[in-house]
Amino acid sequence: MKLSSTALLASLAIVGGAVTSLAFTSPSTITTSRTSAKYSAVDSSALRMSATMDEASSVVTVNGAIGGMRRKKTKEERLELASKGLQVHVIGLSIHHAQVEVREKLAIPEAEWNDQSNLICSTGQVEEAAILSTCNRFEIYFAASDAHEANARVMEYLAERSGLPVSVLRKNIFMLQGDDAVWHLMRVAGGLDSLVVGEGQILSQVRQCHLHSIEEDGSGGKVLSRLLNNAVAAGKRVRSETNISKGSVSISSAAVELSEARCMDDLNLPFSEARLAVVGAGTMTRLLVTHLASRGLERITIVNRSLARPQELQEQFPDVDIEICLVDKLWDVIKRSDIVYTATSST
Repeated sequence: MKLSSTALLASLAIVGGAVTSLAFTSPSTITTSRTSAKYSAVDSSALRMSATMDEASSVVTVNGAIGGMRRKKTKEERLELASKGLQVHVIGLSIHHAQVEVREKLAIPEAEWNDQSNLICSTGQVEEAAILSTCNRFEIYFAASDAHEANARVMEYLAERSGLPVSVLRKNIFMLQGDDAVWHLMRVAGGLDSLVVGEGQILSQVRQCHLHSIEEDGSGGKVLSRLLNNAVAAGKRVRSETNISKGSVSISSAAVELSEARCMDDLNLPFSEARLAVVGAGTMTRLLVTHLASRGLERITIVNRSLARPQELQEQFPDVDIEICLVDKLWDVIKRSDIVYTATSST
């Protein structure tokens, strides 16, 4: 889908406005001079930021140590530190930067986002953390007063989780901080960083990241909760005030539109009469079946390693005749099908 220059400029302007609104306002108890030092641009206030960070670090080291080991800070302590010069960072990998096998080793189910965020914060170098893990990206947003220690802690966590050496991880990840990290999140929420520009699923995923971060067992404090909340608001404005979400807004819908457009030319038969097969039975398959059913397709074959998920899809789509085949029948299904969609991470 091509985005018109007008729509693109509008979306960038909206996102830019959201960034401006994200100038994290300090509590009324903090003086104007400290607020200026805390929230001014990195390049113009590095020395003042450094002084503020050093002060916060010394407090954490003395008060947060138990027998020489850092302890995890309480939510109240994280909120207090949020007023002492925390800077936003993001370390992650996406379909644009990383190999598939690396993404797979780092992927975290949504049910574990808070547990893993707590683990990142457990050693004390990172004050706040929130995880966004989807099929196409893995990103850790975090806030800390000492950038060097925080980045080192997150890299240590990634190496432990993936079992990969840091040298391999560095070839696949990106690292951003300050305004660059904020701008990146705004682009993600707005759908500008997606494989299909403008797709809407990522906005829902950013919203879930925000909601998890502010839960009782979440590791988001004043900084990240405000950042993520504003990112969700910016993503909504981009979609409501521009045409970025018109047309195909996901990989699955784009695949269906392409196959429908090419079916008569390549197969010489209407799309509604084509014999369809889908390999895999996860979220992408569910979206595919949704789009196919909306176009009147009534018979689909699903090939999967197990029966549980395809059977769930049968229950969700009672009006579609879904035939289930196990993976040992894959080549037989391919031979008799006109169009085959692959929606699986298995190799």
